[in-house]
Parts: sequence; C-alpha cells; structure tokens
Amino acid sequence: MKTRLGKGDDGTTRLADGTRVRKSDPRVAACGELDELNCRLGAARAALPRRLRGLSRSLLRIQTELFEIGGRKPPPGRFVRALELELRAMQTALPSLEGFVLPGGRRASVELHLARSACRRAERAAAALSRPAPGALPYLNRLSDWLFAAARRAS
Repeated sequence: MKTRLGKGDDGTTRLADGTRVRKSDPRVAACGELDELNCRLGAARAALPRRLRGLSRSLLRIQTELFEIGGRKPPPGRFVRALELELRAMQTALPSLEGFVLPGGRRASVELHLARSACRRAERAAAALSRPAPGALPYLNRLSDWLFAAARRAS
C-alpha cells in the first residue's frame, strides 16, 4: 500500500469503506483514538520484562484485534471472552485491592496505565458515534479492565 501525499490537505480523509469525510468527523476521531491506543499497547509491550512474555503475546493479539475494530469489523464474541478469561486469571493471581491504585512504579506498569487511559478515551469516542461497530463498546470496556489488571501484574 502506497502513502498518498496531499490527499488530505483539504481537511478530508478517506474511511475504510472509501467515503471521504471531514477530518473533524466523529468516526475519524474514534479511529484516531484506537490508533493511539494501539501505539500505547506497542509501547507497553516494548517495556515489558522477559518474565511477562505471556502478557506480551496477549498485547500483540489485542493490537491485531484493534485493527479489525478500527476497520469497522465487529469484534467476535471470542475476543471479549478471551479478555475475560485472562482478566480472571490475572485477578486470581493478584492480591485484593485495599484502596486506590496510583499509576506509577515500573515503566511497563506506567505504560499499561497510559494504555488503559487511552482505552477509556477510545471507548468514549466510540460511544459518541451514532452507530459504533457492533461489539466494540463491550470489547473496549473489558480491555480497560484487562489493562488495569495487567498494569498491577507488571508492577
């Protein structure tokens, strides 16, 4: 795929379905939020220590799933179920919370908290659409919970 130069200089962009819309369109904003989230997930993967290879594999899978959602493909129910299963496993292995968690600590944990924050923003952008991709909201909601547990695991 070639990068086309200058096509968006007029303030428009092309969506996955081929239609041109203003760059201020809420669909473009939602895709931009998903793009930032995917970048944050990549940064988190890069910061993970070797001992958390399983988390790294999960993050890579999630990045691929986000590309499908960004392309307006409804995430299959198995995507949400996989997040739920992994979330339960992480929560079982973690001590119960006694209070609020302040983002910080190890770099990987911080990156995962930043990804969680970007995920919440992407979820709000998707919720603002008149017709979000079916299944996108439950997926993003579970993903933010998953990222919270992953940040705790990484710390």
